[in-house]
Amino acid sequence: MQGAEDPPSPRWPSNAPRSEPRQIVVGLGRAFGGALIFALPMIMTMEMWWLGFYIDRFRLALLLILTIPVLALLSSHAGFQKTSDWKDDLRDAAIAYGIGILASAVVLATFGLLRFDMPLDEIVGKIAIQAVPASIGAILGRSQLGGGKTQPSEGPEEVNYASELFLMSIGALFLGLNVAPTEEMVLISYKMTAWHAVALIVLSILLMQGFVYAVEFHGEESLPPGTPWWSAFLRFTLVGYVLAALISLYVLWTFGRTDGVASPEILRAVVVLGFPAAIGAAAARLIL
Repeated sequence: MQGAEDPPSPRWPSNAPRSEPRQIVVGLGRAFGGALIFALPMIMTMEMWWLGFYIDRFRLALLLILTIPVLALLSSHAGFQKTSDWKDDLRDAAIAYGIGILASAVVLATFGLLRFDMPLDEIVGKIAIQAVPASIGAILGRSQLGGGKTQPSEGPEEVNYASELFLMSIGALFLGLNVAPTEEMVLISYKMTAWHAVALIVLSILLMQGFVYAVEFHGEESLPPGTPWWSAFLRFTLVGYVLAALISLYVLWTFGRTDGVASPEILRAVVVLGFPAAIGAAAARLIL
């Protein structure tokens, strides 16, 4: 009987019946709240205000385009209910993008960071770069605010493993985006020696391994109970750190942090940004 079942989780339905306006409002409210949770640390960072003004427009456009499939994949993992096909996921991605743009514009304008006398290019740039983390937060609104948990895709072991790696990538992107624009990140990389970089890599990997077991990846379908520790280390910790490093390099390139910089400095910057990104990857189950 319907009364004995749990009520369906709110979603952004395209053909929602008129008798369910509250579910739509609750779903949109959670999405807006999730957008604020993810975007506020970046909205309140001075370097992000300037990035919206001077960031290379091709790199910004590429970031915005790549965000669309990321949002669609997130919809299949953590949407407001299970999606039936890719069209539903794209619809959720579009709505999440819209909410991310709206939330970013409202907060930036309220802070006095958007004015009518600003060039249109600067206004669009500021909103667009903030809309990326805001849209990710919007589509994760249920797992952040609604008590739901992001779960791996149903299917064979290979699919579940890929789902876990995808969630780890989102966690790395979430924490990496928060610190990548700051000057302190660059300053730390300049103060570090090669030995400091090696020590930070080792520390990052050790902390990731601790999070992998704390979040019990080894108890998921991807790794059955009783799997030796080195299997989790190879499949999640090392692979996760490589993903975090690659995401860090891409973010640094997008924000222009690699322009005119020698390879050793770029490598140290990747190691520095890879530290929070690795923590975000390993703790994705806790922060998403």
